Amino acid sequence: MKVLSGASSSVFRSSILVIFLSVSIFWLLPSTYRPQQQNLNPQNVTSSEPEISGKTNYIIRFKQYKPAKNHRVYLESKVRSGGWGWIERNNPAAKYPTDFGVLWIEESGKEAVVGEIEGLAMVKDVNVEFRYQRVLLGGSFLDGKKRPGKIFTSMSFEEGAEHSAKAATFNTTLNWSRHLLGQKTQVTSMFGADVLWKKGYTGAKVKMAIFDTGIRADHPHFRKIKERTNWTNEDTLNDNLGHGTFVAGVIAGQNSECLGFASDTEIYAFRVFTDAQVSYTSWFLDAFNYAIATNMDVLNLSIGGPDYLDLPFVEKVWEITASNIIMVSAIGNDGPLYGTLNNPADQSDVIGVGGIDYDDHIASFSSRGMSTWEIPHGYGRVKPDVVAYGRDIMGSKISTGCKSLSGTSVASPVVAGIVCLLVSVIPEARRKDLLNPASMKQALVEGAAKLSGPNMYEQGAGRVDLLESYEILKSYHPRASIFPSILDYNDCPYSWPFCRQPLYAGAMPVIFNTTILNGMGVIGYIESPPTWHPANEEGNLLSIHFKYTDVIWPWTGYLALHMQIKEEGAQFAGEIEGNVTVKVYSPSAPGESGHRRSTCSLQVKLKVVPTPPRAKRILWDQFHSIKYPPGYIPRDSLDVRNDILDWHGDHLHTNFHIMFNMLRDAGYYIETLGSPLTCFDAQQYGTLLMVDLEDEYFPEEIEKLRNDVINTGLGLVVFAEWYNVDTMVKMRFFDDNTRSWWTPVTGGANIPALNNLLASFGIAFGDKILNGDFSIDGEQSRYASGTNIARFPAGGFLHSFPLLDSSESGATQNLLLTGSSKEDPAVLGLLEIGEGRVGVYGDSNCLDSSHMVTNCYWLLKKMLDFSSSNIKDPVLFSKFSKRYSPVITDENQLPSRRTDVNFSTYSSVIGKELICESDSRYEVWGTKGYNLHVRGRNRRLPGYHGIDLGRGLNFTVEKTRPARWRSAWKGSELSSSRSKYLGVFNRDEVIQVICQFF
Repeated sequence: MKVLSGASSSVFRSSILVIFLSVSIFWLLPSTYRPQQQNLNPQNVTSSEPEISGKTNYIIRFKQYKPAKNHRVYLESKVRSGGWGWIERNNPAAKYPTDFGVLWIEESGKEAVVGEIEGLAMVKDVNVEFRYQRVLLGGSFLDGKKRPGKIFTSMSFEEGAEHSAKAATFNTTLNWSRHLLGQKTQVTSMFGADVLWKKGYTGAKVKMAIFDTGIRADHPHFRKIKERTNWTNEDTLNDNLGHGTFVAGVIAGQNSECLGFASDTEIYAFRVFTDAQVSYTSWFLDAFNYAIATNMDVLNLSIGGPDYLDLPFVEKVWEITASNIIMVSAIGNDGPLYGTLNNPADQSDVIGVGGIDYDDHIASFSSRGMSTWEIPHGYGRVKPDVVAYGRDIMGSKISTGCKSLSGTSVASPVVAGIVCLLVSVIPEARRKDLLNPASMKQALVEGAAKLSGPNMYEQGAGRVDLLESYEILKSYHPRASIFPSILDYNDCPYSWPFCRQPLYAGAMPVIFNTTILNGMGVIGYIESPPTWHPANEEGNLLSIHFKYTDVIWPWTGYLALHMQIKEEGAQFAGEIEGNVTVKVYSPSAPGESGHRRSTCSLQVKLKVVPTPPRAKRILWDQFHSIKYPPGYIPRDSLDVRNDILDWHGDHLHTNFHIMFNMLRDAGYYIETLGSPLTCFDAQQYGTLLMVDLEDEYFPEEIEKLRNDVINTGLGLVVFAEWYNVDTMVKMRFFDDNTRSWWTPVTGGANIPALNNLLASFGIAFGDKILNGDFSIDGEQSRYASGTNIARFPAGGFLHSFPLLDSSESGATQNLLLTGSSKEDPAVLGLLEIGEGRVGVYGDSNCLDSSHMVTNCYWLLKKMLDFSSSNIKDPVLFSKFSKRYSPVITDENQLPSRRTDVNFSTYSSVIGKELICESDSRYEVWGTKGYNLHVRGRNRRLPGYHGIDLGRGLNFTVEKTRPARWRSAWKGSELSSSRSKYLGVFNRDEVIQVICQFF
């Protein structure tokens, strides 16, 4: 089951986020409800009927919790524009204060109405109301067409489904066959649940919220269905699809053929999906508020999608966990692809669950990390948190009997059931003092069994171990910790990608991004800057800059290590060991005299080698990559019609991870640049590798790259993608929800920007969309929606192949031109210019593991051998491919930028300041780039020569305040009735804390 919720903090941003959302704007209230017609503004009429054309629903978020009637009266007394009305919500949450309302607004006057509402003092923001649709066996796009509802990812597999997938870290194929340990094997026995049952722990007095499709009241598999609530517009509480019942059965079923983990758990079934698998944002927000108000203990969400910028949904999840509700969520069924984590499971305060089979192999369907929302300047987090059995799991059918399903939405309730069982271990009087989202995650990740083979972005901490977690909780005292707690370059493949490439002097910082888990309280603080404690003298060769959140909320924060080897370690080969410590404190609990304090430790074991020669060093451009969210960035291969979004991160360690491994196997060292091209020293690198890039370029970048190649001898290799305005226009669709046409922000790559960058070398790409198979020296290749080379200078080597142009103009030419009159398009060019060498290729799909047909790693290696070392492959540099005259295309025939898209919304260049961020070398942080004065000098260590161009310290720190804290609470007044949800301190302390940090 999957869902994407949400919107952003403004109507404009909301529009960006709903590019892939609902094509329906119907709002259907329960048929039993008849709203009162009570309006202070006679122009605005409360709506209880289905929406009609010309009206769109909006969610208005307020800064205070108040009865819905109060919010309505406030708006009707303040908003003078007409053409809008309040929509009553008749559901169980109506008797509690709320922080939002739903309005219909006429399309013709929405700008005026929305603008007026956004200007009100008590309004936090205005967002489009989203409709969601979940399909158990599909995605948001079918045969290239947008389905009704919000974007979602693939769901649980049907019974008996088998899957084949590439192994995550190795370029091989594994066939996962169905493997059950026996017809009567129970997943509960695989975790030793019966050991705790014999001790009397069965989930008693644990309130379990299941957000799903409902459940039937008289289902014989359940002892304690305490409450069923309906949040949809259908007049039923029953489950007519079966998924909600199945999830409940895994958690608390008592049938002997499909036992759940905690049969005495109190089930609270939240029916948030209709029989047509449709839901609305407001239904979820109301249901979340009700879960908070009724003091749920655990909440299972077998839903998710790629939109981690859905602020109303994301911030409500923060509020759920801040209210001490332990949330468990499926990580996604988009494996074996990397960078496919689903939200909200990718949030640090949520327990994200991946799936394995009974042989302890990562299930092919289980999404892989890393998280992508901190790219490009940062680095992803380790997710999932844990994995659990998720293939052929037995659960309850709708009415009676059992069946098996597979998917991470099945693994999620496995962990949710384990959590319920563990909660019941703690005496009820002490549960809220000891158990919270952080302490439960600590027990799970510290007790998990690390699997041999999968890396950290596949398995997280490992397979959840119920009995080990039980032992941890038995003696648990509130504390803070770091996850992962160790970075060991000797532990391969678990520590991939770090263990695949050692550190060396002069490299870009290697970033390791950890999560701080604070079991001491919902809010915490870093008491003093983190400290690096080397185990020996060689450890002083390591320079670390720390970035971290000074406010840890809710329950979690981050600590990122930016690691570099000092210049005096340029010839050092060996290992560096030590520990990073950071002190955390939280406000005292009732009855305690002082703050709660804890010292967290991260063990570090690094491999260091002498700085490699320039020709072996490659720099990967991450800065100019744009992904979804927030923009409609289309897929690179137009043949892939059921996954039209470019949302996998386009990072060396996500969808280009196989390429990364190949380059390491070939002896290359690959570094990542998340800042502009002015922020690296070209003399240190053999080649700049630019693949599938969508952003623009600063003028300073263009000028520097020209100088780097021609005068400094930097190699440049570019893999482009399609760009055709007519095709982009055809890819647009009308979204009934936002009443707008949505078109891709750019093509597969931003060809007009790349052409500007390459103009100094006499190279330009065209607007053809080429497809077909060809071979070079016996190597078969597939060209999948790539572009053509439209300009190329004389003296270079250019390769053309008989490929089919599927663009609109190309299709016409394919019919008119035949035989000798039809010229094969050029797609591969190699050029020596000045001191440097340039290679260009028009398609990147052969490097991207997302939807690859055939790889072209062999071609990449030959291009890098040329660009870095001037090694010329005899086939690529044959006399038949040499150009004795330039390829010329008129300027007006080259691809042009679109004028109907505000590209600055998505760009890191347009309207932005050129600045080197913390992913570049220390000496240029906060500057515009190189050719600046060196800032400092480190002391020399015995036996090591040279200077460090860094700040002259072994470690430096940078504190950041979490955006989630600001967006969630800034400007809000917290009522006394809700202060309990913020932890073990009172309202005045909360307000004082907020004032201190803003």
